[in-house]
Amino acid sequence: MRILHKGRQPEKSLFFRYYQWILWFSFTLYFLTSFFITNKPITLSKPRASGSKLSLPSRVLFESVNKTSQQPYLKNPAMFKDLKIFIYELPSEYNENWLSNKRCSNHLFASEVAIHRALLNADDFRTFDPNEADLFFVPVYVSCNFSTVNGFPTIVHARSLLFSAIQFITKNYPFWNRSQGFDHIFVASHDYGACFHAMEDRAIDNGIPEFLMNSILLQTFGVNYKHPCQDVENVLIPPYISPEGIRKTLEKAPLTGNRDIMVFFRGKMEVHPKNVSGKFYSKRVRTEIWRRYKGDRRFYLQRHRFTGYQSEITRSVFCLCPLGWAPWSPRLVESVALGCVPVIIADGIRLPFSSAVKWSEISLTVAEREVGKLGQILEHVAATNLSTIQ
Repeated sequence: MRILHKGRQPEKSLFFRYYQWILWFSFTLYFLTSFFITNKPITLSKPRASGSKLSLPSRVLFESVNKTSQQPYLKNPAMFKDLKIFIYELPSEYNENWLSNKRCSNHLFASEVAIHRALLNADDFRTFDPNEADLFFVPVYVSCNFSTVNGFPTIVHARSLLFSAIQFITKNYPFWNRSQGFDHIFVASHDYGACFHAMEDRAIDNGIPEFLMNSILLQTFGVNYKHPCQDVENVLIPPYISPEGIRKTLEKAPLTGNRDIMVFFRGKMEVHPKNVSGKFYSKRVRTEIWRRYKGDRRFYLQRHRFTGYQSEITRSVFCLCPLGWAPWSPRLVESVALGCVPVIIADGIRLPFSSAVKWSEISLTVAEREVGKLGQILEHVAATNLSTIQ
């Protein structure tokens, strides 16, 4: 475990370095889940299923009753009374200017905006005096440059924008040079974190910029094996979803909580997957799901976008969360928030806060190679082990 090199008392350094993990677990979990803590429970209606027995080589994880406390974890003042974070005030071209596009604060990678906004109002541990800070947050929005061709975020400018921000804080503050960025925090909420590319092979070739190698990265990408794009001090955070969007969906959800869709997925499923530099989207997993189950009445599969798709999640028992180019997906968080059992199909994925969140009680994992058995697996779970989700 690293020890921070900073101006505070040395004997406190290890304590604060250790508790930054608890801070980010508590803070991010609070931000992403507190919005539905006080909402009404959602009940699953048990789907009809066959009673056949099945040997399950996949890791099958079953849902249990939600025991979330009624108060967000962040409200524990004793844990945060001594930990201090300083937020750099950067020129607007690094963050605020990007918000002229409304998508910047609501899209797939918007946790970089959401975390910054939440920290600005985190009176419990924010400090305006950098000399008493334990950690330094660098608010740079690198994923808000949307392509005029396909509308997707482009991050080709990410490295230069971040490097420019570091040059600015180095010129105007002494704290980066004091620790070589050791106690500085960045958000890297992209497909492969700070490797800044959507394609894994290109991301690996790019690697993490040398100027970020000493810092702490909050990232959505994580796998349980060695990978160059997580070869840095990192905290795995959940993908961003809009709390307001979830609230509105829950308000419109049927009071009965009945779920008439057994298995749901809406998203990109290529009928004829394209070979992109020797790689196929989703490793052909989504294509296989479509090929095998498009005519199966148990499966509600849709290949086109629909703005009201969250209402479909509230009607569903199982929500498929297959990999795309990267293993992680916001569907994981949306499913949990809306009471649908997430079915994770992404070999080797590392889930956020796995040491504290009991994913084994709220999700189901199916190996990529076993997609052909997906129908049987879900029938078995529905018939024998499906519990109530709140």
